Amino acid sequence: MDHRTLPGLDVARLEGWLHGHRPDLAGDGPLTASLLAGGRSNLTYRVDGARLPLVLRRPPLRHVQATAHDMAREHRVLSALGPTRVPVPTTYALVDDTDGAAGTGTPFFLMARVDGEALATPAQNARWSPDDLRTVSLELAALLAELHAVDPHDVGLGDLGRPDGFLDRQVHRWGVQLDGSRSRDVPALDDLQERLRADVPTTWRPAVVHGDYRLDNALVARPSASDAGGAAGPPHVAAILDWEMATLGDAAVDLGMLGLYWELARVADDDHTVTAVDPAAGYPDFAELVDAYAARLGAPPPDLAWYRAFAAYKLAVILEGVHLRFRDGGTVGDGFERVGDLVAPLAHEGLDRLAGRARTASRTSVPSRAGEA
Repeated sequence: MDHRTLPGLDVARLEGWLHGHRPDLAGDGPLTASLLAGGRSNLTYRVDGARLPLVLRRPPLRHVQATAHDMAREHRVLSALGPTRVPVPTTYALVDDTDGAAGTGTPFFLMARVDGEALATPAQNARWSPDDLRTVSLELAALLAELHAVDPHDVGLGDLGRPDGFLDRQVHRWGVQLDGSRSRDVPALDDLQERLRADVPTTWRPAVVHGDYRLDNALVARPSASDAGGAAGPPHVAAILDWEMATLGDAAVDLGMLGLYWELARVADDDHTVTAVDPAAGYPDFAELVDAYAARLGAPPPDLAWYRAFAAYKLAVILEGVHLRFRDGGTVGDGFERVGDLVAPLAHEGLDRLAGRARTASRTSVPSRAGEA
């Protein structure tokens, strides 16, 4: 691949822009870039050859809802959380490049590149011991508590959203999205929607919520022997990524989503799983994550049944939309033909959560990022 011309990024123009507008970031040699993540989520590029290792984030090449890919909003959240205990990449520049002078033709931002690995597949677990994976898992939960302990007003995010009525608005929003994605009858999903609407809880804890908090949206790293004083240190969460859905809302929504993804391999019934979370590899049960979260926050969370059911509903609606686009020829890539088969199991998972039961089906596969759906 030509590392000077990529979909969505003209690297030569970016290099010229850096020299002209941010010489503190520009390097002496030519820039090169590679696409780290893409899809319908924001595009992420690794940029090499600058004075500092950089990452560039821009909206997808084609997207429908501009509010879901607001570069200024994501940049604002990262910048605000920088001084807190929540590990996020340092931000360097927010650029309105609608004229294309910097190589994107759209707003983008630049941030520091953080060394680490996003654990997304079972194969990656082999590089870590069971104790390593347990340590990282409990830290992930504790860091979620650190996020929810941040006072939004103290970091300049007091107007990021409206926690009051947040859950009602969320249920309505995803109902509208489901109505726009219908191509078949899924009775269990309609049933789940009605039951969620009938018993929306009041906001438990107003907080900055990530919106898609999960293992593969974190970078895991191990300090080098030199950094650790002669022996490699234990692994840690080096950064939490992908804040494009962040808002002010109910903290328990993040817990519900984390729980869904933590147990996703159990929800359906095939062997094409794309989650790294596997108890046999050393990952703790989700109940232990909740305990670690509560210990760091200093307060127990509410009953999570509704929140976990809502998480299942939300992912089911997303995947129903993917199914519609696949049926209409609007998706490209492997695995999309199976996505529609996951909607009903997710809906049944939500119904079982509301009924106080946990499903015991085996393993499943979803696209590696729900945000790309």
